[in-house]
Amino acid sequence: MARDMSFDPNKDQFRTFGRAKGRTLTTSQAEIMAEHWPRLSIGPGDPLPPEPVWLEIGYGMGSHVLHLGRTYPDVSIIGAEPFLNGTAKVVRGVAEEGLTNVRLFQGDVRKMLVEMPDACLARIYILFPDPWPKSRHNKRRLIRTAFIQELARVIEPGGRLTFASDIPHYVDWALTRFRSHARATGAGFEWTGNDPVHPPDLWPGTKYEAKARREGRTPRWFEFTRQSNDVSS
Repeated sequence: MARDMSFDPNKDQFRTFGRAKGRTLTTSQAEIMAEHWPRLSIGPGDPLPPEPVWLEIGYGMGSHVLHLGRTYPDVSIIGAEPFLNGTAKVVRGVAEEGLTNVRLFQGDVRKMLVEMPDACLARIYILFPDPWPKSRHNKRRLIRTAFIQELARVIEPGGRLTFASDIPHYVDWALTRFRSHARATGAGFEWTGNDPVHPPDLWPGTKYEAKARREGRTPRWFEFTRQSNDVSS
């Protein structure tokens, strides 16, 4: 019997771990959110913006998602992040820069993915997700087989996925699961063979990346393409 890799965001193993909120928003942050959040927010089941659509999962404090918005004005950028304080910072950045192609989801991206139509995304970024390094917490990691299956469903054939981490054990964990899923389905993500120590073109750098380098960790980036086979086959 084939192993069930269906995606259910309501199961316990898909609940959100980690912080959703840090310090209380300042008065100016709260005012920015009140003014701009209604037009920037996108929720599960909402109509998607015009194609092509790129998704960044877990944008943290937002330097890369803002970079995408300003660098690719003809691309619709969706950022998903559970951390409210990071969301507030990105909302301020979008407003101050006058970006019109960025939409934001504040919450667990898996709740949004399950409502997305098939093959609706052209690119996905998963940059430095929480590695949950303790063995007993590995089950909390974002990169799991069911999650990869859902990513393969929502990205178009030939679409690109960028995964980055500075934790060697998590890199091994993720690559093993990407490869296993691709072999099992024939419709997963195939590594392009890029040199992992070199960031993608036009990479702006992030505070997290700089911190990792200061602490002696080497960030690695992996570029994948979605295989063209029918994911439902």
